[in-house]
Amino acid sequence: MIETVDTNLKTCRLVTLGCKVNQYETQLVKEALEKNGFREAADDESADLCVVNTCTVTNEGDAKSRKIIRQLARKNPGTRTLVMGCYATRDPDAVAELPSVFEVVTDKRELPDILNRHGIHDIPSGISYFEGRKRAYVKVQDGCLLRCTYCIIPSVRPGLRSREPQDIEDEVRRLIDNGYKEIVIAGIHVGHYGVDTTRKKSGKPPFRLWHLFRKLDAIPGDWRMRLSSIEANEIDDDFINAAVDCEHLCPQFHPALQSGSDAVLARMRRRYRTARFLEKLERIREVIPDVAFTTDMIVGFPGETDEEFLETIETCRKARFMKMHIFPFSARKGTPAADFPNQISPELKKKRCESLSTVERELAIDYHHGFIGRELEVMVEREVEGAPGWVKGTDCYYIPVQVPGTSDDVGRFVRCQGVSATKSYVQATR
Repeated sequence: MIETVDTNLKTCRLVTLGCKVNQYETQLVKEALEKNGFREAADDESADLCVVNTCTVTNEGDAKSRKIIRQLARKNPGTRTLVMGCYATRDPDAVAELPSVFEVVTDKRELPDILNRHGIHDIPSGISYFEGRKRAYVKVQDGCLLRCTYCIIPSVRPGLRSREPQDIEDEVRRLIDNGYKEIVIAGIHVGHYGVDTTRKKSGKPPFRLWHLFRKLDAIPGDWRMRLSSIEANEIDDDFINAAVDCEHLCPQFHPALQSGSDAVLARMRRRYRTARFLEKLERIREVIPDVAFTTDMIVGFPGETDEEFLETIETCRKARFMKMHIFPFSARKGTPAADFPNQISPELKKKRCESLSTVERELAIDYHHGFIGRELEVMVEREVEGAPGWVKGTDCYYIPVQVPGTSDDVGRFVRCQGVSATKSYVQATR
């Protein structure tokens, strides 16, 4: 059957840079536009409206945002571009000067009013699907109160704003009903979910992240939920007990270490030291022996000595991370670390990133080897390019798995058994 396109509808094009929260927010805008007479433009046609959701975590994010806005103006003559996101908040004047930009959203809380002003009145309270993805992200909170010396995000997403638990549950149920097998709980500082709405002065009983786990876990069905990230300080007994009890919650957690040197952590103004961080991981391992830990690492923080970098490598080995997202330090104007003395050269940062990446590969293959001969339940996400008869997905521990299959398996859970392992994935048989 040939799908017909309603050429009477206005066209839009949406581009997202950055984190899971940005991707969620773009999807919400997309569904709002669809409710108000827009359709996504085909590759060969110009869009009446472009929406760019920007990122400002690094200098590269700023540059990519500007580049994409200029490209959209060239490829969509006469378009009007709405720009939102963290870069738009941080430098709205610079964004406003870019071609075709007609609106800069500096505070996403004002987005419904801005859209309403431009004739987009029916704004959904949550999403119903997730374009182009087999797992769906659900934003549960916004904002961060921390003041890590390297991070610009608290200044562009200030304060804390938690969504109502019932709204989140309704959204998750809707996504499950629409076929999504994995729901990722996301936010800017997820571990502070509920802190703003259930403080003592609010008069409401406490309802924090672990309460949310238990509420969502009561939703029946063949699905799973995954937590996007958690601060080590927020791994307490309530969190651990919920992690054990909730059958739908994946046994994979992402506490961001950032550095394995106590001296560097102090300069970063992180709220823990390495011994405490490792203790939190071991407490979870005591009750979930195979739990997977992934993390974020910043390499080449100002003043990082060779000895401090070696401490980072040692701490990562002790933590036994399954995967690490490794970033060279990027000085963000407006953060204290940008003006710290003893900035590390790009060449040394690159060398240290490569060294830590070697450690990551060793840790990954060690973890993957532990699943040879074991049963895995894999959510299939796509066919393997260049390998007919094979599909790829992730199991509950976030291990990439390749298994025999077809396009019919995409979006489904497949049970299989691990037979071999590399640093990149486990190969399985059915």
